Amino acid sequence: MEEKDEGSPRRAEVSPQPKANSTTQSPSNSKTLLYPQRHDDSYESRKYFVTRPGAFDQAMEDLKTHLAANKGEVAHSFWLLTEIDHWNIEKERIVVLTDAALPVCKYDFIMLKCLELQRIPLTYIEKISTGPFAFPEKSLDRRNGEGLRIFWDKQQEPNFVSRWNPWSTDMPYTTFTEHPVKNGCPRLSPICQVSAFQAQLLQAVQSAQEMSPAPGRIPGVVLVSEPIRIQTYTGMMAFFGNQNKLGYCLARGSIGF
Repeated sequence: MEEKDEGSPRRAEVSPQPKANSTTQSPSNSKTLLYPQRHDDSYESRKYFVTRPGAFDQAMEDLKTHLAANKGEVAHSFWLLTEIDHWNIEKERIVVLTDAALPVCKYDFIMLKCLELQRIPLTYIEKISTGPFAFPEKSLDRRNGEGLRIFWDKQQEPNFVSRWNPWSTDMPYTTFTEHPVKNGCPRLSPICQVSAFQAQLLQAVQSAQEMSPAPGRIPGVVLVSEPIRIQTYTGMMAFFGNQNKLGYCLARGSIGF
């Protein structure tokens, strides 16, 4: 398991659509989105290995054991969310809340193994913003829905290389949206709710900063409502990856005769 600790500052970083008239539609109101609304079909949700019986329970046990053994921390809640990187690429993630940190786990629900763990200390979180996704005016890259972005080093902006490198992890923020199984799997739906996650995160950050403020920082977290901006233009890499759900542990059909 590869673990990344963001313990010190480092450079890391729908609204409802109007119904179309059945006969006519103004060209200015017709905007094709590359990322349509996700399916709410329960059968569609079964493609995701996280919905298999026992898969998420095993993930929680693995993370509880790892956090207790390596950090001496107790996991208080687990969340199943989709991370959106700076290139608009979706990645399935388990997000954990402890007293001191926000661990973000890349988990393989096929092999039942944690592949990577990023640990963000709660005392370093400075800002939490929520709102609809927004793109440059001439961008061909679009997506529906709203997101939540967490900043832990707003004093440092990502450099040019970091912004244009699709594999860069050197960003001072992380962005989440709801997992595709939210409306198709009642059992997992409560832990896919971004609004519920935001409420617990804010409370955890405030408690952590009161108990143990970060050295050289003024305690406090700013909660704002603003567009979640993603600076992509053509988005072909994101389009291919997201349309084929490459960032998820997904059953992709059988090949045989």
